[in-house]
Amino acid sequence: SSHESLPFRLDSQLAGWMITHKKPLMINDLATDGRIGVGGGENIPFHSILSVPLCVKGMMIGSLNLFNKRSEEGFTDADKRLLAIIAAQSAHVIENARLSEEEKILQLMQEEMRLAYKIQMDLLPGAAPEIEGYEIAGKSIPAKTVGGDYFDFIEVMPSCICICLGDVSGKGIPAALLMSNLQATLRGQAQQDRNPRSCIRKSNLLLYKSTDVDKFATLFYGVLNTETHEFQYCNAGHNYPFFIRANGEIARLDTGGLVLGALEDFSYEESAIQLLPGDVLVIFSDGISEAMNGKEEMFGEERLERLVVENRGRKAADIIEMILQDVGRFAGFSAQSDDMTLVALKRSS
Repeated sequence: SSHESLPFRLDSQLAGWMITHKKPLMINDLATDGRIGVGGGENIPFHSILSVPLCVKGMMIGSLNLFNKRSEEGFTDADKRLLAIIAAQSAHVIENARLSEEEKILQLMQEEMRLAYKIQMDLLPGAAPEIEGYEIAGKSIPAKTVGGDYFDFIEVMPSCICICLGDVSGKGIPAALLMSNLQATLRGQAQQDRNPRSCIRKSNLLLYKSTDVDKFATLFYGVLNTETHEFQYCNAGHNYPFFIRANGEIARLDTGGLVLGALEDFSYEESAIQLLPGDVLVIFSDGISEAMNGKEEMFGEERLERLVVENRGRKAADIIEMILQDVGRFAGFSAQSDDMTLVALKRSS
């Protein structure tokens, strides 16, 4: 029978005894038996109890309780053995049902992660564009929880290419869908407007109107003119990329404004750099700089900066691989909670 109909004191005392001892309890005279602390003065409509714990791997998950056996002899050892058998079988059935439900939930979560991963991978460019005088490379390594990192190369005309890297809020399917929305928005805007500030402003407005209030995205968006070698950019709340001159001088590209989707109308700013032979631009997500090791230490932007400077003479794709290898060595076997994404642009001649 259920504890729900028991007087509060008997209910709590019986449960407490069973949790402590985890063995059958048989009482044929509640008025004189003191094991569960119910004396004869209590106004309780029960005179006898037989209670057996439901245990799974030594852990009690409940109990089976019988009250007021209708016989003069009361509960017997045979009753206790029978109820113990029933309790063991019941605990087994309950545990199997629980495990089955957990397995279903786990399978659903795994399927969601698989689908989110597929959406994310399908949105990323299959290969970097080949541009004379330039090297472009990008790579994204999803975390186990599949975050919302995104990068893209959008060729709008032979001498003009848009390069973007962003991080949408959330994990799993919601993040993947928001990423898909962002990609469609940016690709549509890039074809209509090659001005970074204007493109970001329009994309922000569309994202604000089409998503929930708690959804947003950081984004670095740049436009490279391969004839003039000018790179215009707007940074919407994203990590500041590293711009490394061939001689090792460093600049951070921070001009822009708030994250996308935070305010309906925001006046973004833009800036421009001139790429000379040997110059390198490295754009990264916070999964790189915030990668953790077993001591809960972050990789950090200072370490990343030194790495980029030291490897600026390498090809763009090799710079990315060097960074990922160094982050991997730093993190060791520690599982990472965020995607790690990099884009490198280098003027080779």
